[in-house]
Amino acid sequence: MHIDYHTHHERCGHAVGKLEEYVKRGIELGLEQMGLSDHLPLIHVDPASYYPEMAMPLSELPRYVEECLSLKERYRGIIDLRVGLEADYIEGYEEQIRELLSPYPWDYLIGSVHFLGEWDITDFRQVHGWEGKDPLDVYRKYYDAVRKSALSGLYDIIGHMDVIKRFGYGPQSPEGRAEVRELERSALQAIAESGIAMELNASGLTKPCAEMFPAEHVLQEALALGIPLTLGSDAHDPAKLGEGLQEARRLLWETGFRELAVFEGRKRTFVPFEL
Repeated sequence: MHIDYHTHHERCGHAVGKLEEYVKRGIELGLEQMGLSDHLPLIHVDPASYYPEMAMPLSELPRYVEECLSLKERYRGIIDLRVGLEADYIEGYEEQIRELLSPYPWDYLIGSVHFLGEWDITDFRQVHGWEGKDPLDVYRKYYDAVRKSALSGLYDIIGHMDVIKRFGYGPQSPEGRAEVRELERSALQAIAESGIAMELNASGLTKPCAEMFPAEHVLQEALALGIPLTLGSDAHDPAKLGEGLQEARRLLWETGFRELAVFEGRKRTFVPFEL
């Protein structure tokens, strides 16, 4: 089965294309299932004074869900659409996130750590945030947040688990790299304990790190722990839908995975895949 569970569109401000353009592109590509998963509105910073074009306005969230549901019905029998959201994990805001998400009939929710406090570690405009910081300390804080997101009960999928490597910052000493491996293992243990899935996000191939999220060694440990995997391109343009997913499928296959996690009504099932 060909799927893409991680997509964004114009409402978030830093993507282009309407939802229906993604749907039509998915049909062209032969996707059998496609997830619509735009960004949760910002809740821990003031959108008016923060960096612009970070996420959809809060007022757009019900309109987003309504449009997703409408497209799901309109294209039923042509492409199997799933209504999702990439919902930031913000430590200390768990109940506000839960309340914001609870009114809607999601098929799945991706839990991603972008923010450490008010610093978005994935935003190219904020790479100066690394200045003067001990990279290992940043990694400790990041993976602590990933652990907490997995154990929060808020999400169905952990998004781009090692995205902190995106811009190439990180410990360079053998001791520091060894500790990062331990931090990754601790996060994976939490994901396994929570019983949720993780995505293989192909977008890292086009970022400075030039590597998928997560890396191959993380996938090997995820397989050993029995963590289910799903796939996402993290497309921010209809033309990039599905980008890198053939390579991602090959990597999963070579690692030893033979099925993908899919979701409907927040219930997980599995589908086989082949190269």
